Amino acid sequence: MSTEALHTQIHQLEQSTTALLDMVERLEADKRALQGQIEIMQEERGQLIEKNELARSRVETMISRLKSMESET
Repeated sequence: MSTEALHTQIHQLEQSTTALLDMVERLEADKRALQGQIEIMQEERGQLIEKNELARSRVETMISRLKSMESET
């Protein structure tokens, strides 16, 4: 194998390695972004569950009041 061919292969290997490192960095950034989105969505989910429970409680209270008003008449 000639020196020039070896130099070409080394250059190609350097380019491939650089491309792989760039891809790893992009994937790590994407992963961090997705983890942040997951945290936000989990927070929102918790808030929605709380709101749902509050709404359910209020509806049950209204139903109880209506039933008691119905039985009084």
